[in-house]
Amino acid sequence: MSEERAPAQPVRDPTVLRGLAHPVRSRIVDEMYATGPVRAADIARDLGIPANQASFHLRQLAKYGLVEEAPDAGRDRRDRVWQLTARTGLSIDVGDLATVPGGRAAVDLWRQQASAWAHGVVDSAYRREPDDAVTVHISASTVRLTKDEAARMAAELDDVVQAWADRTRGRDGDRSTYALFSVLQPYPEG
Repeated sequence: MSEERAPAQPVRDPTVLRGLAHPVRSRIVDEMYATGPVRAADIARDLGIPANQASFHLRQLAKYGLVEEAPDAGRDRRDRVWQLTARTGLSIDVGDLATVPGGRAAVDLWRQQASAWAHGVVDSAYRREPDDAVTVHISASTVRLTKDEAARMAAELDDVVQAWADRTRGRDGDRSTYALFSVLQPYPEG
C-alpha cells in the first residue's frame, strides 16, 4: 500500500505511561502529531489553556522523554520550540507494562483516562449538530476476519491515516485538528 515506515516507539516505563495518562499532556502529544514542532504559545492557543500551563506540561513531557527542544526550528536561541521524540508514534503494550514494578497502577490509570477520552469523542460526534464548517463522519461496520486478517486490516488502516497525517502536518491556519477514533475487535458480547 504505502512505503514501509519506522515502527512506533514502545513505551516501557510505567512513569511515562502515567505521564501520558494526564489529559492535557495526552492532548498536547496528539496536537503535536498533527502539527509537528510547537511553541508553548501555539499549544496554549490551540488548547485554550494559559501559556504557563502549556509550558509546564511541555517540560513534564520532556522529563518523560516524549518531547525535546528543536533548536533548529526556533527563530533565535531564545525561541523555544518543542518536537516529539517519537515521530512515528508510540506503542503501548499494557500486558508487558503491567508486569513491571508500578506498571499495573500506571496501566489502570492510563486505561481510565483513555476510556474517558474515547467516550468523550464518541459522545461529541453523536451530539454534534450539522455544521457547514466541519465534517463529522460516523461509521460502524462488521467484517468476518481471522486474527491475522484483522492485524493486516489494522496495519492498512494505520497506513492510510499515516499518509494523511504526513500530507497535512503543519500549522496551516485553514486546518483544524481532527480526531479519528477507530476500534477493530471481535464484536462485543452483551
